[in-house]
Amino acid sequence: MAVLFLTIIYVTFISLGLPDSLLGVGWPEMYPEFGVPQSFAGIVSMTISLGTIGSSFFSGKLIRRFGTGKLTAFSVLGTACALLGFYLAPHFIWLLVAAIPLGLGAGSVDVGLNDYVARHYQAHHMNWLHSFWGIGALTSPLIMSRVLSQGASWRYGYLVVASIQFALVIVLFLTLPMWRTREPRISVKATATEEQPLEEIRFLTFIQSKKVRAALYAFFLYIGVEATVGLWSSSYLIHAKGIDSARAAIAVSGFFGFIMFGRLVSGFVSMRLTNRQLIQIGQVLIVAGGVLLFVATSYSLLLLGISLIGFGCAPIFPAMLHDTPQRFGEEVAQQMMGVQMAVSYTGSVVLPPLFGFVAPKIGIQTLPIFLIVYGILMYLASERLNRKVDQDQAISE
Repeated sequence: MAVLFLTIIYVTFISLGLPDSLLGVGWPEMYPEFGVPQSFAGIVSMTISLGTIGSSFFSGKLIRRFGTGKLTAFSVLGTACALLGFYLAPHFIWLLVAAIPLGLGAGSVDVGLNDYVARHYQAHHMNWLHSFWGIGALTSPLIMSRVLSQGASWRYGYLVVASIQFALVIVLFLTLPMWRTREPRISVKATATEEQPLEEIRFLTFIQSKKVRAALYAFFLYIGVEATVGLWSSSYLIHAKGIDSARAAIAVSGFFGFIMFGRLVSGFVSMRLTNRQLIQIGQVLIVAGGVLLFVATSYSLLLLGISLIGFGCAPIFPAMLHDTPQRFGEEVAQQMMGVQMAVSYTGSVVLPPLFGFVAPKIGIQTLPIFLIVYGILMYLASERLNRKVDQDQAISE
């Protein structure tokens, strides 16, 4: 039963990844139909992310009141309905309306499952959990690519993904009794954490520490890289490199596919390398992939570049999350986890729309330059954090 329950958690995380890459792949076909500028993809992405940020702040209270299983099931149901709303949307405004429950549902699933796995499982389980996110993020571009290659509307891509989400909802509701048997253990731990001093959960208290600020910069920039590639790489390949929509969608699938594969591999590698080493390797690969994406002149090299960025992204987020107790101490780890998640979502709100508004002025061909700069800044922030952690450990010894 324990293995089955862990499998359900993994499969549930697929639902988190399914919608994440769909907008970026479908947008080149969507915005002409709605008669809006290309940059409006950033508005939709921002709306989704704002919903995710909002739900992340309240997920802890909702989990304690309704239980992780029930909240997860209803959250996935909300995302399924939102995707159906994208399929039916007659006007751009309706995309924004549907984006709200999509973000709210995603935030609750993300925080709830990450918190559960971080507290009850080992580092390789965290990597494997996020590899299942990659399965979802990989699958939806392939679906959209198939739909577009057959000459059908992008709407049918959303319909297919919505149907998969509804199927996952059925599984979650059927397995609610398995969650209920484990809820008391979750609630006891959550309640114990809530009894810590109030100042430990205040954002302004956290950011007074240089160590905390360095960590938050790294989270902000990492999600910015991942979200910017997911949203704009298809448009970059089409408009800057002359790749057709179907092949561009395959390339984006390669990005998410290598995130998935990389996290699967990282789960095994984490038994030999430290989280710090995995993070450093990933950041170097992101910069290298950005350089290759910029200079590549053939589709195969473009595919290699974007896949290299995905492989670099793979270990960073799970390793940073799992390192939280070691970096900041067990007594504030859960509060710090929530702050990191919120700042991560903020990165997805700010950086992809930033490029969307800047691109019409300086050219969409500058996308790899943005990714290279983000990767370098993330590396510098992480190294600053490592120095502060080492200094604190030296003082304590």
